[in-house]
Amino acid sequence: LCLEWNPVLPLCSFQRCEEDEAKRLLQLSKEALSQGAGEDALDQLDHNEEELILAEYESDDEKKVVSGLEEDDDDDLEEEHVTKIYYCSRTHSQLSQFVREVQKSPFGKDTRLVTLGSRQNLCVNEEVRRLGALQLINDRCMEMQKNKHGKNAPKRRVSRTVCPFYSFEQMQFLRDEVLVEVKDIEQLVSLGREAKACPYYGSRFAIPAAQLVVLPYQMLLHEPTRNAAGIKLKDQVVIIDEAHNLIDTITCIHSAEVSGSQLCCAHSQLSQYMERYRKRLKAKNLMYIKQILYLLEQFVAMLGGNVNQNPGCQAVSQTGTVLKSINDFLFQSQIDNINLFKLFGFVERYGGPASAVKTNKENQKVAGLQDFLLTLQQGSDKEGEFRHPLLLRAASPLMQIEGFLSALTNANQDGRVILNKQGTVAQSSLKFLLLNPAVHFAKVVEECRAVIIAGGTMQPVADFREQLLCCAGVDPARVVEFSCGHVIPPENILPIILCSGPSNQQLEFTYQTRDLPQMMDETGRILCNLCNVIPGGVVCFFPSYEYEKQVYGHWEKTGLLSRLAARKKIFQEPKKANQVEQVLVEYAKCIKLSRYGNAAKEGTFNKEKGCVIMVGMPYPNIKSPELQEKMTWLDKTMPRAGGQAPSRVLIENLCMKAVNQSIGRAIRHQKDFASIVLLDHRYARPAIFNKLPQWIRERTQVKAAFGSAFAELRKVRTPCILCHCSPLSSSGPL
Repeated sequence: LCLEWNPVLPLCSFQRCEEDEAKRLLQLSKEALSQGAGEDALDQLDHNEEELILAEYESDDEKKVVSGLEEDDDDDLEEEHVTKIYYCSRTHSQLSQFVREVQKSPFGKDTRLVTLGSRQNLCVNEEVRRLGALQLINDRCMEMQKNKHGKNAPKRRVSRTVCPFYSFEQMQFLRDEVLVEVKDIEQLVSLGREAKACPYYGSRFAIPAAQLVVLPYQMLLHEPTRNAAGIKLKDQVVIIDEAHNLIDTITCIHSAEVSGSQLCCAHSQLSQYMERYRKRLKAKNLMYIKQILYLLEQFVAMLGGNVNQNPGCQAVSQTGTVLKSINDFLFQSQIDNINLFKLFGFVERYGGPASAVKTNKENQKVAGLQDFLLTLQQGSDKEGEFRHPLLLRAASPLMQIEGFLSALTNANQDGRVILNKQGTVAQSSLKFLLLNPAVHFAKVVEECRAVIIAGGTMQPVADFREQLLCCAGVDPARVVEFSCGHVIPPENILPIILCSGPSNQQLEFTYQTRDLPQMMDETGRILCNLCNVIPGGVVCFFPSYEYEKQVYGHWEKTGLLSRLAARKKIFQEPKKANQVEQVLVEYAKCIKLSRYGNAAKEGTFNKEKGCVIMVGMPYPNIKSPELQEKMTWLDKTMPRAGGQAPSRVLIENLCMKAVNQSIGRAIRHQKDFASIVLLDHRYARPAIFNKLPQWIRERTQVKAAFGSAFAELRKVRTPCILCHCSPLSSSGPL
C-alpha cells in the first residue's frame, strides 16, 4: 500500500522536499555529534550500557540498493510448504472442538494437523503463565529469549533468566510428535510439559509439513503476525468459520488508537534516551529519533497540548470529536514531509518485541531502546533483581505509536483519523479508523487457491460480497454462495412476528416512540401474559443497556415489575464481562432481562426447549461519527442495491446481524425446541423479513393481533431459554 499524497502538490516536488528535509536533519545530527564534550564524554558511559546503543538502521529500500537483492538469501533455506488447509475460527475453544471432530473422523489417523495459538494458551513456563495478561506474557517470553542469546552480555539490572523450554532439539521432537498424531491445544500443552519443549514455537516448526493448520483468525488476517508465524498462503486453501463478524474483525485489527498520555510518555522516554546516548548513536539513527520526537510533539499539539507539560494537568479548550482524512491530518500536523514508511520501519524494529530471536552481535542491539525504556520504569532496583512486570504495565507506549504510524501509511481514501478531545490532553486520543477492510483482505484472496467464508448465521451476506470480495478485486464469477437448512424438524420451532400488543397498541420501537409510557406498558403486559403460559424461563433482549434500564425503572414505578417477579425471578445482565458467568450460573429456570450484544457463552443451554423475545430492532447509533463516516464512504464507493443507498443497507444489515445472532442461539441441537417472538411490526416488511435466516423465515408466522399469537404459544407451552447473541460494539459497527 502507498500513502496517497495531496494532488495539489506534485509528487516529484514532494519527493524533493522530503529528500531535502532528510538531508537537513541528517546534517544537523552529524553536527550535533561533532560538537560538545569530545571523547571524554563518550567514555563516561557505564560499560554495562554498551548493549543499549542501537545498531545502524537501514530501510528495506536501502538494503536493496546496497545488496542488489530483491529477496533475502535466507529464503532459499526455508522448508518447503506442502499443500494445506488453514482452518480459522474465533476462539480457542471453537478450534479445540473442531480438532476433536477431526480426531473422531475417518481422516483423523492420516492427517498431519497442527494447532496454533497465543502464548497465553500455549506457554508451559509457570513463571511466565502466572503473569496472566497476554502482553506481559509476550514481553517476558521475548526477554527470556534475548537472555538465552546474550549470555556473554554485561550483567544488568533485569533478570537474566533463560526459559528452560526454549530448546531447539526438544522443540524439534515436539514438532515430530505433533505431526504423527492429531492433538488439540490441551494435548499439545501436556506434550510440551512432558517433553520440556515450548508448544508455542514447536507448533510453528510443524507448519511447513502440516496438511491442516488450525488457528485463530486474527492470526491469519493480520499480515505481520502471519509472516512472523511462518504462514504462507500461496496456492493454499483457507476456511474462515464463525465469520459473521469478519468485517468488524478486520477493521478492528487494522485500526489503531493512542492517547495523549501515551504520546507524552513516549516523548519523555525517547528524549531521555537521546540525551543519554546521543554521542554514541549513529547519525542516521539520531535523525530518525529526532523525527519521531517531532511527530510526537505535533500529535500532542493536534490534541491542543504541549509535550513538555503534564498531560493530566493540561485542559483541552474545545472538546469533541473531529474526523480528518489522512492527508489533511498529515498536512495540518506538519508532518507531510516525513517518510512514514521508513520511520515506521525504524519504530517497528526498535520500539517493540522482535518477532524472531536475533543471534548475531549486531542484531542483539535491536533490543537496546526497549531495554533502556524498561530501566526508566524500574528505577533503582538492586543488581540482578527482577521486578514483577505487573509493576511495569506501561513500560513503553512505543508499541501503540508503532501501530498508529503503520495505520497512517494506508491510502488516503481507505481510512480516517479521529481526534477525540476530552477534558485533558491525557484523556484525549488520536484514532485511525479503517473504512475499507478489503485492502487488507485482498492479499488473502489473491494468494489462496480458495477461500471459504462460513458460519451458522451469515445472513445478510451482501456485506461480505460487496465490502470484502468485490472491493478486493475478486471476479464475481469466482464467488459461489451456498446455504442449507437446519437439522431440526419444522415443528420444533415457532417464530412469530407480533405487530400489536394486548391493548392493540402497535409495536414500533423507534427512537421517537419507544420511550413513550404506553409503549413500555404494552411491552410489560406482553411479558406478563407470556409468563402465564410458559412454565420455564424467558430471555428478553433489548436494543441497549440504557433502554433496558429505562424500561426496568418504569416497570418498578408502575408495579408491573412486581407482577413479573411474582411469576419469575428476574436477572439483569451485568455490563462487566467478568460478572456474566455468575449470572449464568444463577439463572437456572428464571427469567432474564438482557440486551442485544449479550455475552453469554454459546452452548450454555444445550438440548433444551427455549423461548426468546426480541424487543424492537437494534439499529446502531447513526449519530456516531465513526458510523456516519462509514456511511458516507459507502455511498461514495458502492453502487445502489435494489434502489437503496449503500448506507441504508449497512444500517439494516447491522441490525439484522444482531437479531440473527440472538435468535440463532435458541436452537443449537437436533432435538431442541424453541419459540421466538419478534416484537415490532417492522420485522414483517419484505426488506427486513428477507434478511432473516432462511430456516427461520420459512417457518415464521406474522400475527397482526396479540390474541392469535397467544393462542399459538399456548399450544406449544415450552420452557424458555437464555440464548447467546453476537456482540454489537457500543461505537457502532466499526
